[in-house]
Amino acid sequence: MAASFHQRWIMHVDMDAFYASVEILDNPELKGLPVIVGGHSARGVVSTCSYEARRFGVHSAMPLFEARRLCPHAVYLPVRMHRYAEMSEKIMAIFRETSPLVEQLSIDEAFLDLTGMERMGGAEAIAHQVQDRIQTELKLSASVGLAPNKFLAKLASDMRKPHGFVRITPEEAEELLAPMPVGKIFGIGRSAEEKLKQFGIERIGQLASADIAILRRVFGINAEQVKLLARGLDDRPVVSGEEAKSVGKENTFDTDLTDFQSCRHEVLDLSGQVGWRLRREHLAGHTVTLKVKFSDFRTVTRSTTGDRPISWDEDIFTLAEQMLRKINVKPGVRLLGVSVSSLFRPEDEPVLGFEEDVRMQNRNRAVDALKSRFGEGIIKRGVAGKTKN
Repeated sequence: MAASFHQRWIMHVDMDAFYASVEILDNPELKGLPVIVGGHSARGVVSTCSYEARRFGVHSAMPLFEARRLCPHAVYLPVRMHRYAEMSEKIMAIFRETSPLVEQLSIDEAFLDLTGMERMGGAEAIAHQVQDRIQTELKLSASVGLAPNKFLAKLASDMRKPHGFVRITPEEAEELLAPMPVGKIFGIGRSAEEKLKQFGIERIGQLASADIAILRRVFGINAEQVKLLARGLDDRPVVSGEEAKSVGKENTFDTDLTDFQSCRHEVLDLSGQVGWRLRREHLAGHTVTLKVKFSDFRTVTRSTTGDRPISWDEDIFTLAEQMLRKINVKPGVRLLGVSVSSLFRPEDEPVLGFEEDVRMQNRNRAVDALKSRFGEGIIKRGVAGKTKN
């Protein structure tokens, strides 16, 4: 029995400042400069920025007017989603050549299950090979976390950015986590931190040993899950695209979002990433779900079912925005997520070709063609105008 046991190893790969890195790759003269990607609109927000810009306090989801105040001399560029998607495909191809179990979380990050690969050199060697391939073949930088589960792997990949490599073993997980602030557990925001502090809980180790009754007062039904994470335990499997019951994307923000426009911009970006992945996998769905996690760890989810197959960015955003408008975001939003479920392959579920449906399809195809040629920025402006009340 012991001889057949394989230690579970999960790898999390997170590209470093992905959009900005691709822009620098395409224009080497930008290397070493503060580069901010997010468009030119004064009301927009930062999609991502180079590490040179981050030294001035700029971060993703920050309003562009604030970024310009902090770093007026930066190079500001519009989003070119078609180019980032092209590079993402190459990255994901490397992942799929490495493991049969790849769970793509977004355009620039994924989990890979490397369990049982001792004959190929072992999980750590393979993880290094993946990081090296991205660097040598694509000229891009990635940070890697290797651990027994998803939670620890994602935590590890964030510990030594950029181009970091951190391995966490099962034996050292709990001890490593213990001195970390509770905010290191993704999703625990400032409000939850303050509530925990009232009970004398500031470190993950204290959280792991806390009375579950106390944690329920802070996290409600999520208390047991949080306690397990604090001990470094997480049994979620890596789910490949073929097995996925939904396609989604979530973003956790460094700073809570407290206004509708910032949340709306993020939902728009998430909708574009979900739509891109649906079409890449030749999938469509019937139901859109919006997830909003507040700074006090309270989570609100809303779902709605469309009257037509959903795979276009605009359709996803329209439904997600309708749900967002009914949620008060002023308490502070820590995380936003958009997903599409009730998936099917469009060829397996024919749609009646009413005249308006055909016009809608033609409009969407025309928009996709523009997006491929000019980048996602043109789509964002069009959709924003169309859905504005």
